[in-house]
Amino acid sequence: MPAQSPSFPSAANFRDLADHVPERFRMRRHTLFRSDHLGALNEYDAGQIQALGIRRVLDFRGVDERTSAACVLPDVTLHSLSIEPTIVQKLQDVLAAGKDLTEDDVVMLMQDTYRGFVRTSTHRFAEFFALLLESNEPTVFHCTAGKDRTGFAAALFLYAMGVPQDVVMRDYMHTNDRLRPPPGTFFPEVVSRVLYRVQPEFLDAAFEAIEQDYGSMDAYLLAGLRLRPADRARLSDLYRA
Repeated sequence: MPAQSPSFPSAANFRDLADHVPERFRMRRHTLFRSDHLGALNEYDAGQIQALGIRRVLDFRGVDERTSAACVLPDVTLHSLSIEPTIVQKLQDVLAAGKDLTEDDVVMLMQDTYRGFVRTSTHRFAEFFALLLESNEPTVFHCTAGKDRTGFAAALFLYAMGVPQDVVMRDYMHTNDRLRPPPGTFFPEVVSRVLYRVQPEFLDAAFEAIEQDYGSMDAYLLAGLRLRPADRARLSDLYRA
C-alpha cells in the first residue's frame, strides 16, 4: 500500500485519494485529494496543504455552507459544484416536531440522501468529471465533512478508474478513522453516532439507486455522467502513474 497522507488537525478528513488503492492499480499520488471543508484551516495546515501543490478546489457545498466557511487555501482556482445539504434539515424538522429518532431512522434518512445524489444531483457529479478531464493539476474536492457528497464522488471516480468495489468501500470507510463530531453539536447522541460517521449501507443505497434507474454502474457513467469510453481512457492517462 502507498504511504499514508499526513494528518491536518484543521482538516481531519484530508487525504490523497491514492492512499487506500493497492499499488497494482497505479493511482498517481499527489494529484487528486479528498477532504472536509477548507474554511477552518489554521495557518500551519494551510501552508502544508499548499506545499502539496494544490491548484484547484472543487467544492460540493451548498450556498450557506460556502458563505459561512469560505475556503482559506491561497492561490487556488475554486469551482462550486453546489449540492445543498438535506439531511441536517430533515433531522431538525423531525426533532422539532417532538418525534424521537432511533439509529435505524437516521440510517434510513442517510440512505435517502445518497439516493438523492443519484436522482437529483447527477449533473453535479457530471460537472466534477468534466473538470477532472480538463487536466490533472493537483486538485482537492470536498464538501463540509468530506464524507457523503465527497465520498460518493470518490467512489464514482475510483469505479470509473476500474478499481473494484471492495477497494472503493475501503476508501469510503476510512472516514471513520479520521472524522470526529464537531464540538457543540446540538443533535442527540443517537443521531450523532450515525450522522458523523459512514456506513456501507449509505453508499450501497446510492449503488442500488443506480442499478434501479440505469441498470448498471457502467450505464450510469455513460448516460448519467456522460463519460464515454474515450473519457474513461483519458481519466486513466491523467490519473494513473
